[in-house]
Amino acid sequence: RVTVTLVLLLCVLSLAAGGKLLVVPVDGSHWLSMREVLGGLRQKGHEIVVVAPEINLHIKPTKDFVMKTYPVPVTQEDMDHVFWRMSHVVFEEGSFLERFLKTYENAKNTSAIFLSTCSHLLYNKELVRYLEESKFDAVFTDPMLPCGQILAEHLSLPSVFFLRGIPCGLEFEATQCPNPSSYVPRPFTDLTDRMNFLQRVKNLIFEIPNYFLCDFFFQPYTKLASEFLQRDVTVPDLLRQASVWLMKIDFVLYYPRPLMPNMIMISGVNCAHEKLTQ
Repeated sequence: RVTVTLVLLLCVLSLAAGGKLLVVPVDGSHWLSMREVLGGLRQKGHEIVVVAPEINLHIKPTKDFVMKTYPVPVTQEDMDHVFWRMSHVVFEEGSFLERFLKTYENAKNTSAIFLSTCSHLLYNKELVRYLEESKFDAVFTDPMLPCGQILAEHLSLPSVFFLRGIPCGLEFEATQCPNPSSYVPRPFTDLTDRMNFLQRVKNLIFEIPNYFLCDFFFQPYTKLASEFLQRDVTVPDLLRQASVWLMKIDFVLYYPRPLMPNMIMISGVNCAHEKLTQ
């Protein structure tokens, strides 16, 4: 009887053992929020490996994870300037056309650096071989850039996404989530979720430039993923494979919108350790 009890306890303990998680983050504020989640996962006994470029802004080693870096053809000055420019564009004022052109130009410069970074990760044979041999249980990544999901497909692993949003609203397309122009306000419109007919027309018109931005921003990743995975694949195809979408939104700061069952709101996760004054 004692032997049977010990065997059962060992079985339960094995089921409760932590998993092995591969993390492919996106630098900047995306990483600062994700880092809080990794701290909680580490406390629960999970083994975490973070893959990041040698040149980055915020992704630094901590006691919560093992960090694997890879070389990239970018200087620290280039990286700092990209993020500085990105933060300033968000708060600049002007007409819709002016803001659109500035956003387009900034996206062009930023995407070139991130695409190069992703390519150097995927074609780093030594690092990819290490990832293949490490037998991870899942990939935790920010789909703002689909590099992590490309790796998840290569390693045949389930993926969990951590994000606020994706350019062009690709999260709606990938999850088949309703995104009606008559209800969900588009960027730069300054509209609310209560619109009259003319405002709905305006909201629909402001959606059109997204198609150009989206094609420009993600088309190179379609080519890169198809070459690396050796099969035709699009970015929406990749994003559809995610098991869970952890969304850094809530309906206090954002207007209500439809969500799918595997989209979970976790807004405020990066404020977990902040102490507010009375």
